[in-house]
Amino acid sequence: MRKINFAKADYSFIILFFALVLFGLMFLSSAGVAVGIHDFDDPYFFVKRQIKLGFLPGLILFLIFAKIDYQIWKKYASPIFILGLILLFLVFIPGIGSTNNTGTRSWINMFGYSFQPAEAMKLALIIFMSALLAKLGNKIFDLKEGFFLALGIGLIPVALVALQPDIGTTSILFFIILALLYFAEAKISHMLMLLLVAIFGFIFLIVIAPYRAERVTTFLHPELDPQGQGYQINQASLAIGSGGFFGLGFGHSRQKFQYLPEVHGDSIFAIMSEELGFVAMLGFLILLFLILKRGFYLVLNTQDLFGKLLVSGIMSWLFAQSFLNIGAIVGILPLTGVPLPFVSHGGSALLIGMASMGIVVSVSKHS
Repeated sequence: MRKINFAKADYSFIILFFALVLFGLMFLSSAGVAVGIHDFDDPYFFVKRQIKLGFLPGLILFLIFAKIDYQIWKKYASPIFILGLILLFLVFIPGIGSTNNTGTRSWINMFGYSFQPAEAMKLALIIFMSALLAKLGNKIFDLKEGFFLALGIGLIPVALVALQPDIGTTSILFFIILALLYFAEAKISHMLMLLLVAIFGFIFLIVIAPYRAERVTTFLHPELDPQGQGYQINQASLAIGSGGFFGLGFGHSRQKFQYLPEVHGDSIFAIMSEELGFVAMLGFLILLFLILKRGFYLVLNTQDLFGKLLVSGIMSWLFAQSFLNIGAIVGILPLTGVPLPFVSHGGSALLIGMASMGIVVSVSKHS
């Protein structure tokens, strides 16, 4: 890849990113209409909430994080990571932690505000692991003093999220660790060993929990239980198929009227496909690709290891979460309940995501 001079902020990246965020807000205003009317008597409840709790505070953090030198995060990496772990522990405390409709204990309710600590931990893990791996340097080649040390600390939040249990977020956190180890130039043999252990670990998690085994069976044969476990994927497939090449038109989805679950959350890609069609969704995927491409250009052109790892971790997070969400909705992966980044409803997710992208812009300015 050709060298790029990032003497100033990468404005191409900024434009592409805000195009994604604004598209997400626009489409959420359509996808959440039916549920908003039914549950809150307000067709624009979800987009209003997304702007108030996610976009506006996220924009402030984006501007602040883009302006300050990213090296400051190396200084505060340990306190940020410890705070993230404390928040993850709080979800297990009765009266503070709460359970969602899928039985996952992943939310904190404090002062009338709900927050998902696992979203903050994604960024906290990236900052801490980037600082640790940058400090270790060539020690990462040593299995005991480098690789196992970084891996052991990094797996602590992965284990806490797995206990909630949230397999989707667990997978994303593990992928972030794997990507950071790769960009820190850990030995391929060590990483293959880790990947093999992880595969057996996920198989074990599926075996010990019957509902996870049901999800895998549903993924392989969704037609076996169309009104139960297979309902969401069947309705999502119906929505995508109904959209055809050019869609039914913005706002004209039929599946969002109480047919497809979580239309404002992890199923939003199906509604996008139904209303906008294959051609527009191809354009959406190209937009995601261009953002990732620009981010990884920055990784290749950043000489500072800490900055390189920060950006690679954030871009790997965006890729993994987008792939898990879209892959599940189109039927090539099991459903995990992972939202589509910068599009699905979720104030804490949007806020943390925009703050993360501010760090990427800072690296492009200062590295």
